[in-house]
Amino acid sequence: MTELTISTHVVGEGQDAITYDVQGDLSTGVPLFLFGAPMDASGFRQLAEQFPDRAVVTYDPRGTGRNATGVADITTAEHAEDVHRVIEALGVGPVDAFGSSGGAVNLLTLAARHPADVRTVVAHEPPSAPLLPDADEVRAVISDLKRTYAEEGNGPAMAKFIGFVMYDGVVPAGYLEQPAPDPAMFGMSAEDDRDRTNPLFRNMPSIIVDPVDVDALRGLGDRLVLAYGVESGQTMAARGARAIAAAVGIEPTEFPGSHGSFHDEPMYPGIPVEFGVRLREVLDR
Repeated sequence: MTELTISTHVVGEGQDAITYDVQGDLSTGVPLFLFGAPMDASGFRQLAEQFPDRAVVTYDPRGTGRNATGVADITTAEHAEDVHRVIEALGVGPVDAFGSSGGAVNLLTLAARHPADVRTVVAHEPPSAPLLPDADEVRAVISDLKRTYAEEGNGPAMAKFIGFVMYDGVVPAGYLEQPAPDPAMFGMSAEDDRDRTNPLFRNMPSIIVDPVDVDALRGLGDRLVLAYGVESGQTMAARGARAIAAAVGIEPTEFPGSHGSFHDEPMYPGIPVEFGVRLREVLDR
């Protein structure tokens, strides 16, 4: 079997420098761009390996991985323009794109703003709140997460975040009245390390609360896929995919596993092989 080559590149400078990787030869056909937010390129290596027959692009979103860090909030518009700059730098025309989690929201923003950048758009479990029936409750939770992060630091905020993303169902009005989870439950310290560069919280509130351009997405026609994991139940990100699909007027597409099943690691087992088979089916439809 031929060993795949991976080359690393940078577009932009300083705080706007974005690092991306290319697996394979860009001259062989339409590249596949895989990304998330805040997950960086390393989280998509296993999924990329399922596509040895085509060029695969991964990247580190703004504020993550090999890019510059910071403390200011990052918007979906900034992320979308960063992806646009990477696609322009590839110089090979439109790409097939798979975005998961926050990356799915950023991909939808990119597709609405730069539809010529993409051939097929697969948005997997975008945690987008505006079209949900509990949008106000979700906004309140995000505001509380931002406050907790600013005042108490990473451990307490992450503990609340994990509890929230695992919540299965519509978020009730009294959700924030429950006791805050102990960070130790998740192997984290409650002590404030004074670091405020965590890209997860820098991406909030924009990735969660920014409205989706339904009209622009509807114009993509059958190029658009809204995907959710069969094991994700009624968690917010899976509900976000179904809500956007309903607003656009298409059926959501089922994928195996749950939110992060494209990546396998000891604490969070996944099924990258099965996930890759399903992604290939969707791209080849």
